[in-house]
Amino acid sequence: MAANDHIRYEPEDPAPPLLTVNVAFQGAVLIVSNTVTFVLIFSAAFNDDGSYAAWAMVGALVVAGLATALHASRLGRLGPGHILLMGSGVPFLAVCVLAVNEGGLALMSSLVVAASLIQFAVAAWLAQLRRLITPVVSGVAFMMIALSAMPIAIERMNDVPAGVSDLAGPAVGVAALAVVALLMLRGVGLWSLWAMPIAILAGCVVAIPLGVYDLQPAVDAPWIDLPEVAGWPGFASVLNEDFWALLLVFFVVSAVVAVRSSSEGAAIQQVSRRSPRSIDFRGVQRTLNVGGIAVLFSGLAGTPPTIAYLPSTISLFNFTGVASRRAGIVMGAMLIVLALLPKAVALLLTIPRPVSGALLMVVMGLLFVEGMRAVLREGLNRQRAFIVGISLSIAVGLQSQSGLLESVGGSWAGVLGNGVLVGVLVAVLLTVVLDLTGGRRRRLETALDFTALPELDTFLRELGSGMGWNDASVERLCAAGEETLSAMMSLREDHESDTAPRVVLNARPGAGSIELEFLALFSEENLEDRIAYISEQAEAPDVGDISFRLLRLYASSVRHRKYYGIDIVTVEVEAAS
Repeated sequence: MAANDHIRYEPEDPAPPLLTVNVAFQGAVLIVSNTVTFVLIFSAAFNDDGSYAAWAMVGALVVAGLATALHASRLGRLGPGHILLMGSGVPFLAVCVLAVNEGGLALMSSLVVAASLIQFAVAAWLAQLRRLITPVVSGVAFMMIALSAMPIAIERMNDVPAGVSDLAGPAVGVAALAVVALLMLRGVGLWSLWAMPIAILAGCVVAIPLGVYDLQPAVDAPWIDLPEVAGWPGFASVLNEDFWALLLVFFVVSAVVAVRSSSEGAAIQQVSRRSPRSIDFRGVQRTLNVGGIAVLFSGLAGTPPTIAYLPSTISLFNFTGVASRRAGIVMGAMLIVLALLPKAVALLLTIPRPVSGALLMVVMGLLFVEGMRAVLREGLNRQRAFIVGISLSIAVGLQSQSGLLESVGGSWAGVLGNGVLVGVLVAVLLTVVLDLTGGRRRRLETALDFTALPELDTFLRELGSGMGWNDASVERLCAAGEETLSAMMSLREDHESDTAPRVVLNARPGAGSIELEFLALFSEENLEDRIAYISEQAEAPDVGDISFRLLRLYASSVRHRKYYGIDIVTVEVEAAS
């Protein structure tokens, strides 16, 4: 595995206090700039008199601070113990605007609270959902979220005070866009890391002579005061017809965000250490639980849901070399203190809407590219290309054909007109069809014990012969299966019961290969780490290392995923030439 030589302090390392505060301040600036942008964009999507925006800014910063500090802590199944910047984000933005337009802010709050349940469900059933919500499905969702929000960004560019020239808004937006583009294309170090805050400042400077920037509300605000709760929207009844019509939309978006969070939870484990280890999916589940709490608190506060900022977090690590979780806890505390300073909040609210619109365009573009990366992560074969193409075509087509949807009428028109929902549903449906029409699966359930070897050998020989494999290929398949079982048995020392645990083998034939998926309960050690360790040692192995060396020889790939309550080892065996 590649080493992250720039990491000076890993999550468990105590960084010096002054350095901890410095890193926490830089991370807080990144969170504030993103959160301010998205809160202003959201509040500008409807006729807000300013009271909601003030409340939403306070609530969003408090939730962001709590979520960031919680992710950096170690609290049972809640705290993964890694820095991960969190704040208001894009994925829920389009559906939250839809909810406000249909039934007001109270309806949105109720739907966000309900959507948080999906986050906890995905965390609990992450192992079972791994084949349903695939990288292709996630990629389609990200691309459609970006395409749905881009018109909002363009509209914000023209949002200027009355009596100001119509060209003032685009001029301010283009100025902010030019600065952020220059910094992200050519900036290095600090300039690249702080591209968003610098672009906001540049946009405000350009807005002053054009009459778009009004600093007076910040001047009039007190330094210290209790938050104004008049802007809190409350909740709508779950008996509301619009609630049930939009609930599925929020569930789908929440599931997609959860899948994205699972990828971020895995990635943060890799980038936080000098020598990355195999991914502990129990840590991924803890990341999902933190995400669920963040969405839940956002719904209770009536603000756009809080999500993780993985790219910003990686940039912070690259620039500072500090991944110590103490910095994450201090960062969260800083955000909460900032949210309770009315003058600071009022200053953030003076950012012109054309500036936020320009930055939203940048973020939407990056999110679209992230969706493309998710699709390409596992390779774009003919089947995956068709799923992506037809999903995007149907979603974009229905979203743009308002006349066709008017004939449907009612809340269903709004549901079918939501490109995120339609695109994800089509992608999931086609993924299920592809999985069901693949090679016939074979299943074996047996004990995780040496007594199961004869039964496993018979099962694998029948499987290989049924695929028409030659004798050498069948022998390789049997050897890989037996060595996998042997390797798994050597990792069950912590199993306290006198009865051997059960193991389930799912065999999936493919084109020239067979995927063997073993599901069982293990001890703490990770099989991939053990194999990687063996590959770096001398050729004189211990007796206990034999199975790992042989498994590396017979299998073309070995993946080990640890979840709470279940471990999954996936071995791919190719036919001998």
